[in-house]
Amino acid sequence: MPSRTTCLLLLLLACLTSRIETIAQPVAYGNNKAAGHYLNTRGIRLYYETYGKGDPLLLFHMNGESMKVFYNQIPYFSQYYRVIAVDSRAHGRSTDASDSLSFEEMADDFNALCDSLHIDSCYVIGWSDGGISAILLALRHPDKIKKMVISGPNLWPDTTGVDPYIFHYMERVADTLHHKGALTPAEKNLLKTTELDLYQPHLTLEQLRVIQCPTMVVGGDHDAIPSLHLWQIAQNIPRSYLWIVPNSGHSVVIYKKDQFNPLVNKFFRTPCRTFEGMDRMK
Repeated sequence: MPSRTTCLLLLLLACLTSRIETIAQPVAYGNNKAAGHYLNTRGIRLYYETYGKGDPLLLFHMNGESMKVFYNQIPYFSQYYRVIAVDSRAHGRSTDASDSLSFEEMADDFNALCDSLHIDSCYVIGWSDGGISAILLALRHPDKIKKMVISGPNLWPDTTGVDPYIFHYMERVADTLHHKGALTPAEKNLLKTTELDLYQPHLTLEQLRVIQCPTMVVGGDHDAIPSLHLWQIAQNIPRSYLWIVPNSGHSVVIYKKDQFNPLVNKFFRTPCRTFEGMDRMK
């Protein structure tokens, strides 16, 4: 029969093992019952998860994905902010059975979410289509955004706003689905979200000039959105910075997270500089 000391050691080992297993379990972003919520708004159930405390920070993901793509950002930023990660309409758990989809709808969904949470203004990180939605949120509801970071957005749907290979690839996907015949619900949703990027958005450089919130425009030097297009966006938002990341494509938030996260945090927490006259030499 084991001694009292042996029993205590075995019990301690079991507790430590259980503790280690608990710590090692990753958070299931996008499927976390403890953090997940639904908002019934504008004909859909909008799914979102909240983490951390502090000033609100909204995360808007790219086309065809969900909040899960921010697995590098949620744990980092939730140390400093109340992070609200959202599944955009027709993505993730925010299902949408309608035949149409627009960036304006998405921006208005996010505004409704802010209103429901009594958020007067917030920080925003938008990646790709999420960046487009952030721009439209700043245009349609300008009081809602304190500062925003937009990584890889585009203003118009053609091969000057999207890399030609990527644009023609989306055309082939849509064409294949149109000729397939009867589509499953998942295929219908794929067609809808693909055609969103084929035919939208329709923004102008002139529209950007009314945006008042400080903005950081981000992109890879080999991004799916041409660097010239990103430069045009940054040049026409009055209080903006431009960060073109070397040796990077469209997924800066994933592959350059160690640079992206602290730089964005510093941008949010530091007053914006203006560069006029001889300040351009500094």
